[in-house]
Amino acid sequence: MRVGVQAFLLLAAMLFALGLYGAVSKKATVQILMSLELMAIAVNINLVAMSRFVTPRTMDGWFFAVFSMVDSAAEIGLGLALVLAVFKRSNHSEVSDLSELKG
Repeated sequence: MRVGVQAFLLLAAMLFALGLYGAVSKKATVQILMSLELMAIAVNINLVAMSRFVTPRTMDGWFFAVFSMVDSAAEIGLGLALVLAVFKRSNHSEVSDLSELKG
């Protein structure tokens, strides 16, 4: 059984929509970070699917996907560090608490 490019695009669209809904509707910072990670995963699925189906002889999409994964891991690490700093200060970590970081 072969899976076509449409299945990968549909999966990526569903993951991106789910992540966008979570990022817009949630107030907890960790849930928003997880939603952003879902959207990054959807982009990576698109990159790999396009690389496999559009240009199967080159590995461009794979390299962009690996670079994107490293970038999103660094962003999530920084975001979690900010959440921990806010949590130490106020014992909860909602998005409204991040406004204290403005200075």
